Amino acid sequence: MDEIDHLIVKLYEIQAVKFGSFKLKSGINSPIYFDLRVIVSHPSLMNKVSNLLFLHAKRAGLKFNTVCGVPYTALPLATIICSEHELPMLIRRKEMKDYGTKKLVEGTVRPGDLCLIIEDVVTSGGSVLETAEVLQKEGLMVTDAVVLMDRGQGGAKRLEKEGITLHSVLTLSKLLEVLHKAGRIDSDTVVSVRQFIKENSFETPDCDPSINRKPHEKLTYKARAERPDTHPLAARLLRLMENKKSNLCLSADVTRAEELLRLAEELGPLICVLKTHVDILEDFSQKVAQTLKDLSEKHDFLIFEDRKFADIGNTVKHQYGGGQYRISSWSHIINAHAVPGPGVIKGLRAVGQPLERGCLLIAQMSSQGSLATGSYTEAVVKMAEENSDFVFGFICGGKISSEPGFVHMTPGVHLHSGGDDLGQQYCSPSDVIGGKESDVIIVGRGILAAPDKVVAAEEYRKAGWEAYQKRIPRDYEKP
Repeated sequence: MDEIDHLIVKLYEIQAVKFGSFKLKSGINSPIYFDLRVIVSHPSLMNKVSNLLFLHAKRAGLKFNTVCGVPYTALPLATIICSEHELPMLIRRKEMKDYGTKKLVEGTVRPGDLCLIIEDVVTSGGSVLETAEVLQKEGLMVTDAVVLMDRGQGGAKRLEKEGITLHSVLTLSKLLEVLHKAGRIDSDTVVSVRQFIKENSFETPDCDPSINRKPHEKLTYKARAERPDTHPLAARLLRLMENKKSNLCLSADVTRAEELLRLAEELGPLICVLKTHVDILEDFSQKVAQTLKDLSEKHDFLIFEDRKFADIGNTVKHQYGGGQYRISSWSHIINAHAVPGPGVIKGLRAVGQPLERGCLLIAQMSSQGSLATGSYTEAVVKMAEENSDFVFGFICGGKISSEPGFVHMTPGVHLHSGGDDLGQQYCSPSDVIGGKESDVIIVGRGILAAPDKVVAAEEYRKAGWEAYQKRIPRDYEKP
């Protein structure tokens, strides 16, 4: 029995790999389960795994300046590798501290360095991508990841699309073959596991890998609007986008009502949504709100008050329907954080639903170091599905739900990718609409800071629409 075969049998014996029926985080039952956390109680085995990961990287000729293990199981593996071979190591935190340096990456970060990611098991590649994103925001380059076990469910292909090559010491096929040959599992188990893997692939791009969803249907905005399960406001927005050939939302973060109304008048024909922050207006009045509402009807766009409600149900109910702003009387769309739980939706629904309004849940944010990732995003999607009579979509970085009735709106869009000194991260329209399959690009400074705002808005409208045309298998007339 060679070294790899011996390792596989040993992993089985310490129950790092189990067979039976196991409920996964996605809710589905799997006939196989990996729990490599147990190897920390077996030092010799942990050393062997770490050594194999390093040798695999060297044999592949990988170049790297530093190493980062995906938290948490791969952290001790990366530590052993770095200690044994005297390599610099970085630690990625899963949560940002609310004190001290508030770093997400611990260690000496040298922008431009190549960082090798170490992982224990890859299913969809989501954990590797999350780690790579955090490292890249710190200025590091990530081109390769070494993993002990690739389950063969699409993770390698998904990572490849993001520019990361996955190098696996073991494959699931090899593991099944060795354990069957060694008499540890029978033929029925092999067939059952292979069938499960075949039916549960995560190759859909830019979906949250922790959520088991159907493959994305490439439906047009119009086709999605006509589905009976699509929220009325979502249907209205999708039809509007199709008719105007625009998936552009203008983020009108201005402080004077005169400027807000001028933007609505001049850019209204080019946009599908006007996003406001009414509480930064120095001269808000109900007359201003009524004029804005009139302009939305004149130029056929929806108004989105970016209030980000985040309180208990009774409080948000009063914030939405009352106060000096009376948001529900003029804004078609509002948004909310899911942190307070479903009560926030209940309070907003009580005010907005009778007025045929709708709510977007904030699932992800474009700011550096945002904690709205992973399991939080998964919980937001679930909350939206359970309240789809009022929630019709998300504020997010890309497509996170395959339900065609949900609208995905992405902030932090600029014709040139990059960021600012306050932690805002920018993606291009083609990245957001074409690559990440979002529906609406939200643009602020890219238009507001331009010498000619109308020309800039048209550039963004055209870029967003062309990215959508390329994504959808259908012939369109050019705008």
